[in-house]
Amino acid sequence: MSNDNLNAVYDARTLGKPRMLALGVQHMFAMFGATVLVPQLTGLSVSSTLLFAGIGTLIFHFFTKGKVPAFLGSSFAFLAGYMTIAPNGEKHLLPYACLGVACSAALYFLLAVLVKVFGVKKVMRFFPPVVTGPIIISIGLTLSQSAVDNCSRNWLVAFSAVLVIVACVIWGRRMIKIIPILLAAVVSYVFAGILGEVDFTSVKNAAWIGLPVLKENTVFAIFENPDTSLIITSIVTIVPIAIATMMEHIGDIAAISSTVNRNYFENPGLHRTLLGDGLATLVASLFGAPANTTYGENTGVLTLSRVYDPRVIRIAAVIAILFSFSPKFAALISAMPAATCGGISIVLYGMISAVGVRNIVESQVDFKDSRNVIIAALILVLSIGIKYSSAGAVNIHIGGLTLGLSGLATGALVGIILNMLLPEKKASEKE
Repeated sequence: MSNDNLNAVYDARTLGKPRMLALGVQHMFAMFGATVLVPQLTGLSVSSTLLFAGIGTLIFHFFTKGKVPAFLGSSFAFLAGYMTIAPNGEKHLLPYACLGVACSAALYFLLAVLVKVFGVKKVMRFFPPVVTGPIIISIGLTLSQSAVDNCSRNWLVAFSAVLVIVACVIWGRRMIKIIPILLAAVVSYVFAGILGEVDFTSVKNAAWIGLPVLKENTVFAIFENPDTSLIITSIVTIVPIAIATMMEHIGDIAAISSTVNRNYFENPGLHRTLLGDGLATLVASLFGAPANTTYGENTGVLTLSRVYDPRVIRIAAVIAILFSFSPKFAALISAMPAATCGGISIVLYGMISAVGVRNIVESQVDFKDSRNVIIAALILVLSIGIKYSSAGAVNIHIGGLTLGLSGLATGALVGIILNMLLPEKKASEKE
């Protein structure tokens, strides 16, 4: 991962400040569809979500020495935890759920210490291309249902977004070619508005300026009249979910590394990315925002734009912070048609899976070897199959504790274990 990609931009300053700003806006919009969906599903504040997505991203970049082009957004993995503690989005219960998520950051810190002590090479032995490639493919495919579901709201609006992206990428010149997502979002949004698919009532009623964080929505509100049993329940229920999110984090970093052609596991180091992600989650949760995580959508944007400069991501983070103080803007983003988000996501999620395929091809993984076939097959089937099963997760009961593993986490764990246990053919046996 040492050679630069052909025609890739690693220093966006060469494009000029206006283009850098436009790229930052594009990245922010690309992340919004998924980022805003989590607070909509859980009852958490959209404005605080935007604020701490931006702050969390800057925290992550600080700990990774500004080297990793990753945007942190709302984590879907913790949805089950939020809904267990506050099933109907009860405002007085959500802070307890946020406390459980905040405590889960301790697992990130623990794994970061282990990586630092034992070295990333020993840890990454568990993540060869035969494991990471199928994981990356699975990330894109497991996200595909949400994209199609959103598209089904209005396929005409969705395809308008797809067509704009395709036109910009294939026939676009200069700036048009590197901001296809932003242009697709704007064009599709306007098109949906013309068709009468957008309800602007919430936008009209929203104030221009407002505070994104209220004390009663934060973890600190709990301690005015704490419910000890609920605190314990929240921690015990939610903390184990971090096992799944850490697996997804490693998969995302592998995807970004493969896309950008840089080994971020080595430099700045997996311990730094874990530390940054964990601390971002801790800070966001304490102030009543969803848990932060590295985003698969981020990889899709990088692949399409071929602009790999982390400065662009930091611009997006600052813009998100600024707009978090405008309830009207939050309402405008929330009013974006699901079909628009779906059309954009179809391309982004497909790009993620394509990166996984490229990772396998470039690493020359030998699928004539039955060992590699079995590992890849089980990762793909478990990751995707469990995701779309009636259960949606693998629930492991340990005493009174239930540990829920997502399909992706299960597939990753099985792949890692099989890679350790199954013997590799020697060079002489392969000939």
